[in-house]
Amino acid sequence: MTDISAHQASHDRLIRGWLISIAALIAIMVLVGGATRLTESGLSIVEWKPVTGALPPLGQEQWTQAFDAYKTIPQYRQLNAGMNLDEFKTIFWWEWSHRLLGRVIGVAYLLPFLWFLWRGVPGAELRRRLWLIFGLGALQGAVGWWMVASGLSQRVEVSQYRLATHLVLALLIFAGIVWTLRRLRARAPSAESARLKITAVVLLVLTFVQLYLGALVAGLRAGKIYNTWPEIDGALIPSAARLFFEAPWWRNLFDNTLTVQFEHRVVAYALFVTAVLHALDAVGSRAGRSAVNGAVWLAGVVTLQATLGILTLINQVPMDLALAHQAVAIAVLTLAVFQVERLAGRQREQAPHVMVRPVTQTD
Repeated sequence: MTDISAHQASHDRLIRGWLISIAALIAIMVLVGGATRLTESGLSIVEWKPVTGALPPLGQEQWTQAFDAYKTIPQYRQLNAGMNLDEFKTIFWWEWSHRLLGRVIGVAYLLPFLWFLWRGVPGAELRRRLWLIFGLGALQGAVGWWMVASGLSQRVEVSQYRLATHLVLALLIFAGIVWTLRRLRARAPSAESARLKITAVVLLVLTFVQLYLGALVAGLRAGKIYNTWPEIDGALIPSAARLFFEAPWWRNLFDNTLTVQFEHRVVAYALFVTAVLHALDAVGSRAGRSAVNGAVWLAGVVTLQATLGILTLINQVPMDLALAHQAVAIAVLTLAVFQVERLAGRQREQAPHVMVRPVTQTD
């Protein structure tokens, strides 16, 4: 039985290392995607070639062909007319790197996953979750092209709806991996109060809402206007006439730059207040040490994220602050997932036990 336990521990370490690597790659890809957006590079490759597109142009002729293809879309004609080949290469490399990372993540996930399946390592529940993550990853590739396609014919940028869907799906996959990693560790059921568990879930939901709204802000370039805080458009709360001038009214929630930025601010305030109250509740109710530490860390990182958001806004979205803001958003999501999983603690998901037949002696 000792040998079986040793094999189990070895397999668990391999799975944890694999999933940590995938989560890190996804975080890097999100940041590269953010830089691609900030440099207006996302439409520089106008074709989707999942296999052959892994190679960049290899000579002057291929570079010219890629540049000529870019010249056919509205973004070039309306925003970048007169761009030279060297300038095109700059935006091309950002988008190519983003797509290459997506391919690397796919291979880095699939090949070890197939090996684990072949060895019969994951138990049934873990295996289902890993298949779900793989399916979401395959969907993400299609969603990425669906997003890019929205900017190739009638627009000079991608649809903010599709951009937000692309980002949130990436972070949903990331959160799924983080949750799965946490579930690989043994943990007794949590004895903390229902209120603490509910507010942890609320924090996670608010985090995803905020991530979605942040993507809308990026898609609409809404961070480059109304660059004052705490006032926005000359007031703490803009007038209803300015917030809801489009018809039907609900379109303002997604298309009106003032409304979208105001939503992003309001949800940030709600996230900050909820995180602080959650931490105070954990300390005041004498929750377990891990629950208190998790709540305090989450409140601290949310505070840092709010500060970076304000600095990014008032400085009109410089690259360094914008990417720092995005990186800390990933940290907030990670800690929010940790806290929900921690308070919903349960027994570790194990690989199936290997049955060893006892050796018998015969006369």
